[in-house]
Amino acid sequence: MQLLGVITKPGRITSGIQRNLAPGPGGAQSCLLAVMDSSLFDYDLPSERIAQVPADRRDASRLLVVRRGSSKAEDALFSDLPELLPARTRLFRNDVAVLRARLFGRKETGAQVECLLLAPGDDSTRWWCLLRPGRRLPVGSSFLLEGTARATVVEKADEGRALVDFDLPAGIDVTSYATAHGEVPLPPYIRRESGHAGALDESRYQTTFADYSHKNAVAAPTAGLHFTPELDARLLAKGHEIRPLTLNVGIGTFKPIQTATVEAHKMHEERYHIPAATLAVLADATHPRLAVGTTSLRSIEDFWRKNGRPGPDGAYSGAADIYIYPPANFHVEHMVTNFHLPKSTLLCLVSAFLTPGSTDGIKQLLEFYRGAIEKKYRFFSYGDAMLIL
Repeated sequence: MQLLGVITKPGRITSGIQRNLAPGPGGAQSCLLAVMDSSLFDYDLPSERIAQVPADRRDASRLLVVRRGSSKAEDALFSDLPELLPARTRLFRNDVAVLRARLFGRKETGAQVECLLLAPGDDSTRWWCLLRPGRRLPVGSSFLLEGTARATVVEKADEGRALVDFDLPAGIDVTSYATAHGEVPLPPYIRRESGHAGALDESRYQTTFADYSHKNAVAAPTAGLHFTPELDARLLAKGHEIRPLTLNVGIGTFKPIQTATVEAHKMHEERYHIPAATLAVLADATHPRLAVGTTSLRSIEDFWRKNGRPGPDGAYSGAADIYIYPPANFHVEHMVTNFHLPKSTLLCLVSAFLTPGSTDGIKQLLEFYRGAIEKKYRFFSYGDAMLIL
């Protein structure tokens, strides 16, 4: 069984990683448990490198091409992807649609309230939310929303979450209400002078292949933002294959590691669904497999580690709370992903993917990031991308 964060044979000690040696048969040191300082995944990023708007054309974003085993990176454009991939690559990408999850209301006193939908609760009218100002909205308090709607706080939980009951007009559910009255929930590092998302964000903070029957994400699967219908057609014409899966990206994707060690961080949970046809292709290792983004990779790895090799049993739905950090092994060979926040779980995942079974990817990834900063690559959701081959 493959364990995350566990080295099954002695390896080189990396600065900032403390390994506790567990005695094996005959007293041999057969297992080394890595305890990693979270500062290993920190780096300095000038604020001007954080993309505030997307590229003029989705596939005109820059693409940093990294080949495993090489310390050098190549500069390309995302539109070059069909020619860069190995022959007949299978791409797995997240088709979730972003919910207009940012709602605005007011208390009876007139004070403004902001409500961010996170995930459905145990009842069709109840959702877990983040409220602002949360401290002024205790259990039992209520606020008014547009369209003669009322919301009442029924429970408080950790990390500022609140369970909110929505009293909506007949025939309207929370998702429909948010679609009509909500706003795209931009991540906090994308700033707007008005404080609100604009028409550009409504269009571009959504993939071109989003399935609107899966309108459950509160953050975009950002590696997918670079694809266009024209690029999809070129990929297919080149002999590559594209397969969908769905993971409901949550707000936890932006949560930095705030604990002293990587292992102490509590991972968020996200629901996902993988269709039977996608699982069948995933099980075929005769062609290269590529995860489009960390959300796709998390879905694949969570499924595989819980179920083993995909079989003929049909589609699968589950909840991923998988936490991937070095060293780890994977079930796909390639990945395309954006540049991630310092001290984030996504940075942990990508560094593990860069050098499977080793911690060497931590240092390597930060070196690639430093080079990208020097070359003025654009970072985070609206930024450029990296291809790992």
